[in-house]
Amino acid sequence: MPNIQIALGLWPIAGITTVGVSAQDAEQTVTAAIDSGITTFDTAFSYGYEGESDRILGNQIKREREQYTVIGKVGQRWNSQRERIIDGSRQSLIADAETSLGRMQVEYFDLLMLHSPDPNVALDESAETLASLQKRGLCQRVGICNVNTEQLIKFQSVLRCDAIQCPLNLMQRESLRHLVPHCQQSGVNIYTFWTLMKGLLAGRISRDHQFAEGDSRPGYPIFQGTARERAHQIVDGMSRLGEEANLTTAQLAIGWVLSQPGVSMALVGGHTPSQIRETALARPLSPALCNAIDQLAIESGSIS
Repeated sequence: MPNIQIALGLWPIAGITTVGVSAQDAEQTVTAAIDSGITTFDTAFSYGYEGESDRILGNQIKREREQYTVIGKVGQRWNSQRERIIDGSRQSLIADAETSLGRMQVEYFDLLMLHSPDPNVALDESAETLASLQKRGLCQRVGICNVNTEQLIKFQSVLRCDAIQCPLNLMQRESLRHLVPHCQQSGVNIYTFWTLMKGLLAGRISRDHQFAEGDSRPGYPIFQGTARERAHQIVDGMSRLGEEANLTTAQLAIGWVLSQPGVSMALVGGHTPSQIRETALARPLSPALCNAIDQLAIESGSIS
C-alpha cells in the first residue's frame, strides 16, 4: 500500500555530506523506497555537485513517470570551489529547472519549489519566475522552502503556494508557533525536513560515534554539547517506548511529526535500503504516545 505521508529525501544519496555513498547504494535505496510503497521523491538542482540525485532518481522512475510524485527545488547551486550559492534570479531559476528535468529525463515536476529566498533578489521576482514555469507546463504546482511567515505571505501575494518545506522534529519546533498555523489558515501543505535530524533522532548515532572526515553533521549545533546530550536522552526514552509499542525509535520520531496539526508529509532521508524499509513503516501516533514523547523532551530540557 502506498505511503502518501512519507517522501524520500534524496540529499543523503547525493554524496556531499554523507560520505562513502556509492552509486549502487543510492540506486538500491531508491528501489527500496519504491518497493516499500513510497511514491514521492524530493530532489533539488543542488543535490550533488553534478546533479547526482536528479540522475539517480530519473533512472529509476522515468519509464513509469505517472506513478510517482517528484518534488524539485531550484535557486541553489555550487560554484567551482564547491561553495553553495543562492541565486533566485529569473535566469538561474529557469536554467535550474530545465537542467534538472533534463537530468531526470522527465517533462515536468509535480511540485517545484524555491529552495530558499535570495536576499539579493526580490521574492516576488522569484515567485513570478516560478509562475512562468508553471504556465509553461514544467511544473504542476509551486511552493517554497526555508521561509518565515512574513516571507511566505509575500510569496503568496504573487501566486498560489501549494506547499512549504520547513524543519520540524522533536527538538526543533519553532515552525509550530507561527508558520504552521498560517499554513493551516491559508491552505498550504506542510512538508517537514530534518524529521530525524540527520539520523540523530533515529537512534543510529551513539554518544561516542566518530563521524567520518567530510561528514558535515558535527557542524550543526544540535550535534554539539548539551543539545546533543539532550537528543540522546530523548532517544534513550523513545527506545523504551518503542519496545512497548513495537515501533523503532525512527518510526516514533517520524510518527510524532506526522501527528502534528497541519503536517501533510514528512521528508525522510537515508542512504541504505534498510533505513528506508524501516522509516517507510512510520505512521501517525496515538495521542498517548505523542504525549509520552513530549514528556521525554520536557524532561531532557529540550522544550519547556
